[in-house]
Amino acid sequence: MPTRALILLSAALGLAMPALAHAGEDAEAWTPTATALRANAAGISLPQTVGGLSLAKSGEASNGGRAVDNYAQYLSQDGAVQATLYVYMPTYADASLAAYMTDKAIMERFGAKTRRTAYDSAAVAGQPGRAIRAVYDDAADGALTTAAGFVHAGRWIVKIRVTGPTDQRDAVLAGLDAMLANLQVDNPAALQATAPARFGACPAADVGDAELARAAPGENAVPQAVRIPRDGKDALCVRGTVSTAEGRYDMLQQAGRSDGAIIVPVDDSGTVLAFDPAAQAQGYKLSIHMVGQTDLYGTYDKVPSPRQVAAILDGKDPQTAQAQAIVAYAANGEATMQPGGASGR
Repeated sequence: MPTRALILLSAALGLAMPALAHAGEDAEAWTPTATALRANAAGISLPQTVGGLSLAKSGEASNGGRAVDNYAQYLSQDGAVQATLYVYMPTYADASLAAYMTDKAIMERFGAKTRRTAYDSAAVAGQPGRAIRAVYDDAADGALTTAAGFVHAGRWIVKIRVTGPTDQRDAVLAGLDAMLANLQVDNPAALQATAPARFGACPAADVGDAELARAAPGENAVPQAVRIPRDGKDALCVRGTVSTAEGRYDMLQQAGRSDGAIIVPVDDSGTVLAFDPAAQAQGYKLSIHMVGQTDLYGTYDKVPSPRQVAAILDGKDPQTAQAQAIVAYAANGEATMQPGGASGR
């Protein structure tokens, strides 16, 4: 394998080339069996050897000790093809959105020559239409092929990334397809039907800035599901574009509806701003969703402008300098609320 491709591959996955290690080194997150690796809380497992790839390392990507953000690295025998299995619990779980944001990240990271050659629903664990499968060729100026799969199972998102040199494209695709086919879920009914995001026309948006009314003490409650169709079940539209010091983000809402929730996906690991219509009052409640945590704010009289959303993301909005309440989720789904007082991000 050319040295340049090896360097690009390691950089693409954000990994050093790991030496083989004992599987399941973090017992709270993973349990190894004789042939498989199991994410305990999620009830999700994958063989230790699958599609020509073997388990090299497993652990927690963040939130150490909470088992809500877990990863496992796989390698081909020659180390040329690398795969990462992520099993994580974002408080806004949507496989279609995870695929959409990962697609944007891949296209930005690997350059203009990168071509998306597959992007459609696929089967997982023998169930059709329960995954999204994406393939990208000619990445990194033609040096790499990368592929990804996305699954929504209950509270959990599963993301699989497989990357290797272009001359091992077949091995990359074989690895992804084998991992999707052999993924096991304790409760198959938890697998959500999903499809790539599709987009339509947006209704006219309000103009001008919004005002935030902070909730009175004791009014915050554990957040309910944001009321917008997920997993590609309905068309979305781009309400506006937010430009920040870190990048550009889309304000998304359900196409054809002016009274629904608005979300702003921030990254490919589940960070989402949500402006959800207040249940018993006019306005939109702001919540910020992350892996294992939701930060709650007050209620805006209308949807904030892109300029205001940019200020929120940049940490320059005095109205949202601190969350009013923070809800932390354990891997079993139990929620613990604490008052705000520190930056929500």
